[in-house]
Parts: sequence; C-alpha cells; structure tokens
Amino acid sequence: MTTVTSLEDTANTPPKRQRPPRTVLRLFLMLLVVGLLAAALIGFHLFKGHILKQVTTGIQSQQATVSTTSAVFQPWQPTLTAVGSLRASTGADLSLETSGVVDEIDFESGRDVKQGTVLLRLRPNDDPAKLAQLQATADLDEITYKRDLEQLAAQGVAQSTVDTDVGNLKAAHAQVAAQQALMSEKVVRAPFSGRLGVRQVDVGQYLAAGTTVVTLQALDPMLLDFYLPQQVRGQISVGQTVSVSVDAYPGKTFTGTVTSMNSKVDTSSRMLQIRASFANPDGALLPGMFATASVASGAEQSLVTIPQTAVTYNPYGSLVYVVHEGKDAQGRPQASVHQQFVTTGATRGDQASILKGLKAGDVVVTAGQLKLHNDALVQIDNSVKLPNDAAPVPQDH
Repeated sequence: MTTVTSLEDTANTPPKRQRPPRTVLRLFLMLLVVGLLAAALIGFHLFKGHILKQVTTGIQSQQATVSTTSAVFQPWQPTLTAVGSLRASTGADLSLETSGVVDEIDFESGRDVKQGTVLLRLRPNDDPAKLAQLQATADLDEITYKRDLEQLAAQGVAQSTVDTDVGNLKAAHAQVAAQQALMSEKVVRAPFSGRLGVRQVDVGQYLAAGTTVVTLQALDPMLLDFYLPQQVRGQISVGQTVSVSVDAYPGKTFTGTVTSMNSKVDTSSRMLQIRASFANPDGALLPGMFATASVASGAEQSLVTIPQTAVTYNPYGSLVYVVHEGKDAQGRPQASVHQQFVTTGATRGDQASILKGLKAGDVVVTAGQLKLHNDALVQIDNSVKLPNDAAPVPQDH
C-alpha cells in the first residue's frame, strides 16, 4: 500500500540545522591560544620589570662606604725626572798585555790601592837572563866606543869606526829597553788610585793576553749618565742641582750637580745625554747601580693636590667624586657624591696636581669609587688612611 504524504505534513516538519565548517572552528581555537600566550608573555614582562625595579631601587638605596680626604694647596716644584746608571769617575778592568803563568798576587779583593801599586806578576822565565845578556852587550859596545873615541883623538882610527861604534851602542841600548818593556808587560800595576773588586785569577793559572785580573774603580766622585727629551734643553744647564735616589738606600737622597751635556742629540730617540757628578766619600754608591735623577726646572708654585687614588681615568677624561654634606627628610645628616671632571697636572709620589675642576677644601672620595654613581648616598669611614706622600718610601712587609 502506498503512503502519500500530504503537503500539510511536509510544511509542518522543522528544517535540519547545518553544522559550522571545521575550518572556522580551528581558526577560533588557534586565535584563542595565541591570545592566551600573548597575555601570559605580557604579564611575565610586567612582573619581571616590577621585580627589576624593586631590586634596582634597593641597590640604589644602599649607602656605599667610602674613604675621603680634602684637596689642599701645596708648594709644587716642577721637576724633570729620568733614570740612568751610575759609573765611576775613573774605572777599568785590569788585564795583562801578554800571556803567561801567574807567579805572584800582591792584592786582596775589595781593598783601596794607590796609583802604581804592583798587583800581579807573571812567571819571568828566562827574561832576566836575556836582559843581562843584552845589558852586557850594551856595556861592551860602550867600552869599545870610548876606546875608539880616544884613538880618534890620537888619529889612530878613522871617523867611520867611531860612527859605527855609536850605532852599535844605540842599538844595544834599544834592545835592553825592549827587553825591559817586555818584562814590564808581565806586571800589573794600578793605573790610578781606587778600590779593587773581586780577584778573578789564582796563582799558577795560565792567563792569555787580555784576561781580566780584577776591576779597579775610583768611587769618589761618582757619575750618573741619564737622558732627557730635547724639548727641555732650555730648562737645564751645567751647575744645576740634581737629586738622585737608588733602591739600595730607600728614603736617602744624594745631591750632585750637572757637570756636562752631550754636544749632540741622539737622532734615533731625540734625547739629550746629561752627566752629573756626586760626592761619594764613603763609597756607598757603586758603578752600575740603577738610579732615578730629579732636576728642578722652573719656579716653585702652589697647586691643588689630592691622592692619585682619588682620580678615575676613562676615555672621556679624568674625574673625581666630590662629597656633599646634607640632611635627609627626617633631618638626619647624610652625604652624597657627584662626579666632577678635572684637569690633572704633574704627579709626584702618591699625589696628583689638579689644574682645573677642584678648589682647596673640596672633599673627594679616595676609595670605593667602583660602587658609586652620580648623587649616590655614601657612608664615610676614614679609619684607614690611604697614602698621600709626596716622596713615599717603599716598605718591606
């Protein structure tokens, strides 16, 4: 049997709902995830910034502990400083002119000797016998000459015979002198007065010609050779006072005078050689010592000085931290610092001169600058004094 659906039943049937496409659903989910991630990232950065701000505020609020000192006016003598080596006014390494075996040593190491003192002799071997033989020949030639001279007066010999006798006598005397000179080469004498060094040879030792036996140095006065730039030629002259210090005597200064200057400037370095002389009666200074020379140049002046540790050097210039005293909101005393660029001048010892940027009485930080920034609050602790000496003395600990 066939069922017939009426038009009225068809009209009363509700339409079926259409499902949204899957592409739209996926897009919605992706945008939702991206939005959540973005919100989480923004929240994290806001949280991190808040934490960093709190940490920075805490660090800046902490007061660094520093040491301070006041800038002061001090007399300042401009000086030219150089280094050099000491040398004796007269010195030599004594050696032999000929070879031989040491026969006698007539000196002790480190003793003072006078000029002409015999120091060493080589074994003479047959030299005295040769000298005696040559001297006998010279004596015989002299007798022959006197005899022929008498015969010449009686016209018993010719003038040529006497002339031959004169030549023979001179030759014999020359041979004697040559042998004496040869023998003197085997004796070492002090060529000048001075102090001997350490003996380098022993008795019985064979020495070749030129072997050093001992050094001899005249220690008073002592000389110092040092070099200065050619630009300071007009600031130094002969007779000017020179102060010298050596590492062997910390804190002790030796005073001398400029005795000479080289007549030319070294073309490779453009430096001028200066020589100064120093009295050394006690022999404290020795040749070869390394020394620092200071020569006063120009008039003395008064400059603002601070310890060198107070100056911070960077590519933008030299700066110091100047301390300002004030009060906080509750009226309690507090100190803060600010950066001050300065123009530095010459230095001496632990001190630096300030040409511009500071005035006498300004309080500057001498230690603890690495923890500071502009307008930072500080606590001052001067229980430990930093060195501020114009002429510091090295200390052994």
